[in-house]
Amino acid sequence: MNVNQLLALAWPEIIVTLTALFVVAVDIAFLRRSTNRTRFAISSTLGSIGCIAAIIKLFYAPIDGTLPGGLFLSNPLTHLVQAALLVITIVVLFLSIDTDFTDHISEFVLLILLATVGMMFLVASQDLLVIFISLELLSLSVYILAGFDKRSPRSSEAALKYFLFGGMSAAFMLFGFSLLYGFANSTSLTAIATAIQTHPVSPLIILAIVTTLIGFGFKIAAAPFHFWAPDVYQGAPIPSAAFIASGSKVASFFVFFQVLVIGFAGAEGVASRSNFQSGWIPAIILVAGVSMLLGNLVAIAQTSLRRLIAYSAVAHAGYMLLAFVTHTQQSLAALLYYVATYSLATIGIFGILAVTEQQIGNDKIADLSGLSRRAPFLSFCLFIFLLSLAGIPPLSGFFAKFLLFTAVLAGNTHSHLLVLMIILAIGMSAVSLFYYLRVLKAVYVTDPMDPTPIPSPLLSKLIVGLLAAGVVLLGCAPDLILDKILQVIHASGI
Repeated sequence: MNVNQLLALAWPEIIVTLTALFVVAVDIAFLRRSTNRTRFAISSTLGSIGCIAAIIKLFYAPIDGTLPGGLFLSNPLTHLVQAALLVITIVVLFLSIDTDFTDHISEFVLLILLATVGMMFLVASQDLLVIFISLELLSLSVYILAGFDKRSPRSSEAALKYFLFGGMSAAFMLFGFSLLYGFANSTSLTAIATAIQTHPVSPLIILAIVTTLIGFGFKIAAAPFHFWAPDVYQGAPIPSAAFIASGSKVASFFVFFQVLVIGFAGAEGVASRSNFQSGWIPAIILVAGVSMLLGNLVAIAQTSLRRLIAYSAVAHAGYMLLAFVTHTQQSLAALLYYVATYSLATIGIFGILAVTEQQIGNDKIADLSGLSRRAPFLSFCLFIFLLSLAGIPPLSGFFAKFLLFTAVLAGNTHSHLLVLMIILAIGMSAVSLFYYLRVLKAVYVTDPMDPTPIPSPLLSKLIVGLLAAGVVLLGCAPDLILDKILQVIHASGI
């Protein structure tokens, strides 16, 4: 392997890493006597400039290439996904400016940027070893981010639970990867697929599929591997929770799709009632069904908006897993569109909570009563985000579900079962509308306990407003990004 070639391909990641170190140096040297908001503003701005520079490198001076064995890929598809991750990072950094949960400003920005570097390497590799190392860089960063509010016992509890569950899932994943290495004598996904296709699916491969599914199921918060999500969503600082709920989801779903479709090619199996064959497709269908049912039904009983969004995330993971079953270019495009638009709405909700929690003191749905009279603009944006998650037209959440379901049915080779899964998904979407409307009822119908207007920082309102506009725009004109997604998928040959 040529080191110079690796450095040339990894320039965007290098730029973000150098930016993270530069932010810490500037904060230590010049900003220690400044107010926290000033430090957050400067550190976040510098971090965002580094991310923008990396995006420019990705699109305006791209270098396409692949290292042997899929160790590192640089192609239009990975560039697009990496750019989406960098945009999410920029939004989270700017949302953090008006928060006040820590005095360790530059360290927080450093961890956000290092987690972003981990995600960028994660989506740009088809090698098990690099995938695992990248996941650990991401995981170690977000474990710390979850517990970054030292003044909150819930934050410490969330970080501990996240770390313990994460360590367990990493052990399962590493065990599965070791089985695959022993079976194929390679860590390359394509070499593993070749070995699987030349041998009948054995119990060893089935065990590797199960353990890999457990590891990635934790990362995407799919049931029954979701137990960390409600506590982390509720206890982590707002910017950390927003980052975990969006950026890590985008990266994890993308790499999980590649591991199954490329690495386990030949071990798909069949989930037809008349012709059942062991493989990863039946396992994915089972996890998807459990996630949709458990996520939506448990969300009904939640009194905390953060926990409601966490269980909603479990349900959305179930919807998105359906794209894996047909694993066509159209289903991959639908998956990427879905997870991108879902991230916009989720970050927007956390951005609103960042404002309301400072005034109300908690995230209870009941305490949001009359929010429309206290913060009309934020309430309207919350209205857009929640209805988008519920899949109401003409918002992006509706088109994401429509595109996903049609892509799954178009590539359907297990007709009866997949039709039932789509029916289940539509039914559970109707259930989700109930608990989203329960939040909006409190916001718009119930009288406020305190009629005092809630002051909203201009920057937070601007970011939330832009996210809401993006949700509406991508719902009305999905081809703005969908055509680009399909184009890069075709160009990359996935």
